[in-house]
Amino acid sequence: MLWFRPCLATALMLAWFSAVAATPTVPAPKNTGKAVVDSHHEKSRRCFECHKEADDPAFKKIVKESCIECHPKGWYKGKLEALAKEPEMPGNAPTQHASGQGPGMNMPMYYPTSRLGDAPNAMILIPAGEFIRGTNNRLPDEGPQHKVTLPAFYIDKFEVTNAQYKKFTDATRHMAPEHFINGNVPDGKIDHPVVYVSWEDANAYCAWAGKRLPSDKEWEKAARGKDARTFPWGEEFSIERVNSPVRWANLNLIGDTTPVGAFEGGKSPYGVYDLSGNVWEWTASSYEAYPGNKRPSENYNGNYKVLKGGSWWDCSFYQCGISAPVYNRSFFHPLTKNNSFGFRCAKDAK
Repeated sequence: MLWFRPCLATALMLAWFSAVAATPTVPAPKNTGKAVVDSHHEKSRRCFECHKEADDPAFKKIVKESCIECHPKGWYKGKLEALAKEPEMPGNAPTQHASGQGPGMNMPMYYPTSRLGDAPNAMILIPAGEFIRGTNNRLPDEGPQHKVTLPAFYIDKFEVTNAQYKKFTDATRHMAPEHFINGNVPDGKIDHPVVYVSWEDANAYCAWAGKRLPSDKEWEKAARGKDARTFPWGEEFSIERVNSPVRWANLNLIGDTTPVGAFEGGKSPYGVYDLSGNVWEWTASSYEAYPGNKRPSENYNGNYKVLKGGSWWDCSFYQCGISAPVYNRSFFHPLTKNNSFGFRCAKDAK
């Protein structure tokens, strides 16, 4: 039974995460693009190749108990054979780091001199009005989909960069992020989004810059526009528009943050960059249920802050390749820091 252990581990891992996320029975993800679906099932593909007909009782039981958390009853029937025949994602772990200008990028990955400077970001006016928030087709905390009306506000055109954050730490003596070397920005990453910042750090920077963190509603409107689109650019996923785990998997490269604004094709309807991928972005909002959501959660307790947008990091343990949709949200304790959390600022329109 040694051949079955990798499959069993994968399926049990999926079942465990599904239980943690308390995912209800929902349709298979829509409008996510083939590359995203490939990434989502990448770790299960070896099992599908051996069990194309799902005729092994033990395997069938595991599939039912894990996949059914995200897909309707019976969804897997007929799908396993198709998944086994689809082109594989790169099978081996990448060993080469990204270095040059990849597909869809309008600038190199790394360069020595800032093209933006260290002043606080330029901002874009998001007009007052209604937009559609959330979705009815995926995780329970992302719905129900509903309409929200907001006053006009400004939001940063780009994520806050290393150069901009360094100016803040130099001026205020605020602690520098741990990836800064002796308080200095890592070589070549002057215009990459700052990471290793907590919610408190992000909030402090925005206040220093005369701004504030956006609410999760403001963030989603800036990303989604008026037509309830799935991604900032529309409905079809593309690795040429976003810095995401799926992009790096397709390129078979070890991923990293990219310079802010590197994906011209990834802009939102209002012209805001990197609202999908690159880094998860802290918002001002506490994690709570949407209006009309009857699914209880012990995490709706006021202790966590919402992050939006997904990131570059390959958190495949959590099957996060589908984190790029703008209705996606995550929640963490405000003191959390890692290499995929950043932020941008907002401001009231006067």
